[in-house]
Amino acid sequence: MPAQPYYRADLARVHHDGFSFHAAKVAPGVLALLEPVRVAGGIVVEFGCGSGLLTRELIAAGHRVVASDASPAMVELARRVAPGAEGYEVLALPDDPLPAADAIVGVGHPISYLPSVEAIRAALAAIGDALRPGGVVAFDVCDHAYGERSLDGLATRGWVADDWALITEFSVPSRDRFVRDMTIFSRNDDGSYRRDFEHHENVLVDVTMIPPLLREHGVDAEVRDAFGIERLPPGLRVIVGRKVA
Repeated sequence: MPAQPYYRADLARVHHDGFSFHAAKVAPGVLALLEPVRVAGGIVVEFGCGSGLLTRELIAAGHRVVASDASPAMVELARRVAPGAEGYEVLALPDDPLPAADAIVGVGHPISYLPSVEAIRAALAAIGDALRPGGVVAFDVCDHAYGERSLDGLATRGWVADDWALITEFSVPSRDRFVRDMTIFSRNDDGSYRRDFEHHENVLVDVTMIPPLLREHGVDAEVRDAFGIERLPPGLRVIVGRKVA
């Protein structure tokens, strides 16, 4: 992890206010995959919960949820956005242990934020080991095509709201690395603006490597194009699996 975690307070709020569409899009598919876990009253551990947008959907559907994220600011947001979880934890894979779970989910490609392929391998091992027999795993991840789509004229984009603005510069320095340099402007109570900056790197992987790695830890998994019937951006793939009972 970087010296300061990704998604400090200002960017966490911007992400919550302006980029909630992904969680809303994938929630129906995730809920369908986890329905047996809900019926059995199992525990869902959500890694990379962000501001709690999917967490809220899980709780509303009747799931018992432990929401976790590497960003303390995101975890604090999740406490407010999605009250009623079994717990809220600041947890950074692969170093922090995952609680034992009947389902482990992550949307918004949180595993792609790890610093290296080696760290992703270690995180997959931790996920497999934390999953109880019969448990479900479901998460999305960026493959090499995610970076390739960004080479086609994508350079800088901006978003403006009533009390914040975000300018993002995109780059793909190598086939396995997708970079966003983000400048965030947030309005203070007196009407002035403060500025923050975050540099985010996503590791892009060959997703076909993931099912065999999970299989080493007892999880029978496959690569899918979506959690359900939603359409995802090119290069964003879904891993769904079940721990062998």
